[in-house]
Amino acid sequence: MVSSEIQRKYISKGPEETKDIGYRLGRLLNPGDIVGLYGELGAGKTTMVKGIARALGLDERDVVSASFTIITEYDTSPPFLHIDLYRVKSDEELDEIGLWDYLKTGNIAVIEWAEKAEKEITEELIKVKIKPVDENVREITLEGKYEKDRDNL
Repeated sequence: MVSSEIQRKYISKGPEETKDIGYRLGRLLNPGDIVGLYGELGAGKTTMVKGIARALGLDERDVVSASFTIITEYDTSPPFLHIDLYRVKSDEELDEIGLWDYLKTGNIAVIEWAEKAEKEITEELIKVKIKPVDENVREITLEGKYEKDRDNL
C-alpha cells in the first residue's frame, strides 16, 4: 500500500486515556517503525510508552523512564526499544551510544525527546506530540507516513 501522510488529534483526559492511545498506536506498529515523542517534562511521554509496550505484549509496570539507561531493549518480537534522550547533550553522544545502529535493526523504537535526534531520523518517523492542557488533560497529535491503513487508531 502506498504511504500517506496523516495527522490525527486526540484529547486525553488522564493517564489511562493516554495509555489507551499508545496501545492503539502500538498495535499498528511494524518492524522498523520509529515513533518520536515530543512534549515538555511531565507531559506524558513515558505514559504513552507504557501503552505502546502493552500492545507489544509487555506489562506496563515493567516500563519506566529510560533517562538514566538511555536505551532499554525489551525481548518482544520484533524487539522493542524504549529510548530516552533527555540526558543526551550532543550529536556526538548519539553516536557514542550507537543510536543509529539500534535504529537500523528492524526493531520497533519509541524515542522520548526525539527532537534531539530528529535531523538524523528518517522522514518515516511517526511523530507524537503531547501538549498539556491542564493538570490531567493532554492534546495528543499523531503525524507521519504510514504504509498501511491506520484508520482504526
